[in-house]
Amino acid sequence: MNEIAARLGAVGLPMTVAELASRDWDAVVVGGGHNGLTAAAYLARAGRSALVLERRERLGGACTLERPFADERFQVSPCAYVLGLLDQKVIDELDLQRRGLRWWLADPNLWIPFADGGSLGQFVDDAQTQRSLEALGVSAADIDGYWRHQRLYDEARRLLRTGGRDAWEGDSPDRASIETMLGGRRELIDLVFAASVAEVMDDHFRDQRLHDALFGGGVIGTWAGPRDPGTASVKLMHHQGDLDGRGSNWAYVEGGMGMVSFAIADAAREAGATLACGVPVARIIPGEGVELEDGTVIRAADVVCNADPKVALQLLGAATIDSFDRGYRERLEAWDVRSPVVKLNAALEELPDWSAAAGETWPARAMIELTDGIDAAQAAFEGCRGGEPGIGFAEVYTQTGFDPSPAPAGKHSMTVFAQYAPYELNGGWAARRDEVGQSILDLIDRFAPGIRDRLIDYEVLGTPDIEARVGLSGGQIFQGSVLPEQMWENRLSPRTPVPGFWLCGAATHPGGSVIATNGRNAAAAILGG
Repeated sequence: MNEIAARLGAVGLPMTVAELASRDWDAVVVGGGHNGLTAAAYLARAGRSALVLERRERLGGACTLERPFADERFQVSPCAYVLGLLDQKVIDELDLQRRGLRWWLADPNLWIPFADGGSLGQFVDDAQTQRSLEALGVSAADIDGYWRHQRLYDEARRLLRTGGRDAWEGDSPDRASIETMLGGRRELIDLVFAASVAEVMDDHFRDQRLHDALFGGGVIGTWAGPRDPGTASVKLMHHQGDLDGRGSNWAYVEGGMGMVSFAIADAAREAGATLACGVPVARIIPGEGVELEDGTVIRAADVVCNADPKVALQLLGAATIDSFDRGYRERLEAWDVRSPVVKLNAALEELPDWSAAAGETWPARAMIELTDGIDAAQAAFEGCRGGEPGIGFAEVYTQTGFDPSPAPAGKHSMTVFAQYAPYELNGGWAARRDEVGQSILDLIDRFAPGIRDRLIDYEVLGTPDIEARVGLSGGQIFQGSVLPEQMWENRLSPRTPVPGFWLCGAATHPGGSVIATNGRNAAAAILGG
């Protein structure tokens, strides 16, 4: 474990603020999330003097580790939870595995228990998945449709990521170029730009259990229900990783997801970047650098903003942006950061006991999805739009199923990623936070009875809590919607119309999640001039 990881990213100040301000930097990176750290690492490797300024006391942003409970032996990630999209180029070029980054593939990658006691497992081994489908009693025609459905997403991933170019790397291709990359095939083009996740399933199988089980990837972190246009593209975004060179898979990181950021931070510091925590930036001054909250000015030729577009707008000021490009200011103002996400992080006496796998411990090594069905999820979103919470589905992760290190001996941690609960909740979050948390526990209890008896402690983070703790506007974990209207050429570019000002966060191409390509792309744009 590197020294930054051992300190859970709480690196403090490497020198006094006055000493930081006495230097002229090639680049100041505002925000020490994983993309900002990635940009700093690549800039430093190219010989640029790079300073990362993080307002919080630890690095990592949404991909970090915290100790939120009275028993501080439990450590959890506040937002990021599993690994799947991290760029293999970044892993290799920054030598992240040498720096302590290790993971286990979740297997089954996705496990869905049903109310009748049955379940479906998507295993790393396709033969096991086939047996799971057969055991569930899915018809031969629908099993064939299931595999065609999977191949459709796999083919889109292959054509976009491993064809003539990696469409995630560098500037986004425009729509015409993407259609060409997809061979002009209408079903693939619709997958990327138009279809709902429900429509794509309708085209492949009829079994209602498959529809109920497989819609979740299309709505993760998204202000939409599974029957809404564009949600197939959200599922596709989450399907475009190639972890371990084995295609789209999800994995648990040893120690927790923050270890990704801490390994990247180690690479940045080894390359010569300077990392500073507890240094809030109040203003970005194009062509000069940044001004801190205490009034100190730190000079830099380039400022690289890892914060989301709404925060970037505040730091730059509307008048400053207008002086270069009023349309750009209007674009940032209109950037959609609505989110229906609520997180529940818990410390457990023992693992949940799932009715569909009674007495078994292997579900703790899976990514578990709970739902009352696709129609219930759509109804929950409709209620969410009206200000009411409704837990239409939840994904459950038990880090300690693989890795006991983030909990005391014999105890366990559980993270739940749930939807739907709006930022502007009727009655307010302060009054209804516990109600929302109980709704999540109710859903879990239907599939793992007695879950409340296993709780030691837990926290519920609504979107306002995520915004306040992590700094993500609207609590939007992807720094903005990842529906087609804000993806590909509609995603923000690292380049901005403001000279010397760059973006590197998840609001840039290729999108949200723990990818790090965003930071790599930003550094490449800066170095390319």
